[in-house]
Amino acid sequence: MPIHKVLVVDDSKTELLFLSTLLQKGGFQVRTAENAEEAFRSLAAEKPDMILMDVVMPGQNGFQLTRAISRDPLYADVPIVMCTSKNQETDKVWGMRQGARGYLTKPVDPAELQATIAALG
Repeated sequence: MPIHKVLVVDDSKTELLFLSTLLQKGGFQVRTAENAEEAFRSLAAEKPDMILMDVVMPGQNGFQLTRAISRDPLYADVPIVMCTSKNQETDKVWGMRQGARGYLTKPVDPAELQATIAALG
């Protein structure tokens, strides 16, 4: 399934702006959410083709949110890519165990993001 619509979930307005701009320049439609509650509202409003997920957020963190989304039959087919400053191998393994299909560390390399999206689409 080609990826056109991306939901970016991150509590940092700076990261949301950076990632959104990067994705929009790549021709993607982008919606953003700053926490788990906003992410679920956005999912209910319009199902994205992919989710770019931060880990460190207030309330429900990205690992918990990834697990909840990937286990929900309505959204289990939506690939989630973790996009975080947590760069330990154990973090990556844990993220993939929660249902992520990709793992990028910040600062995000635009070419690596593009390659990840291409591999999923």
